[in-house]
Amino acid sequence: QVQLQESGGGSVQAGGSLRLSCAAGRGTSSWMGWFRQGPGKEREGVAAIRSDGVPTYATSTEGRFTISQDLAKNTMYLQMNSLKPTDTAMYYCAATARALDPPLALSTIYYNSWGQGTQVTVSS
Repeated sequence: QVQLQESGGGSVQAGGSLRLSCAAGRGTSSWMGWFRQGPGKEREGVAAIRSDGVPTYATSTEGRFTISQDLAKNTMYLQMNSLKPTDTAMYYCAATARALDPPLALSTIYYNSWGQGTQVTVSS
């Protein structure tokens, strides 16, 4: 397993932007992803990025969110623009060593390393 630490959450108004960071400890990951869990909702995939830089996005975030990574810093990012109140959730980063087809990389069941989460609150 890989140790993961998120940062960058906060409160913004609708239409605003936030950038989340996920610092990873030692270990090899095939995929790293961002997931979120809103109040009373199941955890869902937001975006994921393969070790070679190939991204995949949930339909609800594509075009507004951008996932990226800095391999030299072992850090993954999520740039979130045009935020909506429906984006309010606890955001988690996760990592897996499994080789996955991109659509599967948004499924929580394939990830075995998780951070503690960072809260994002978007007000209308």
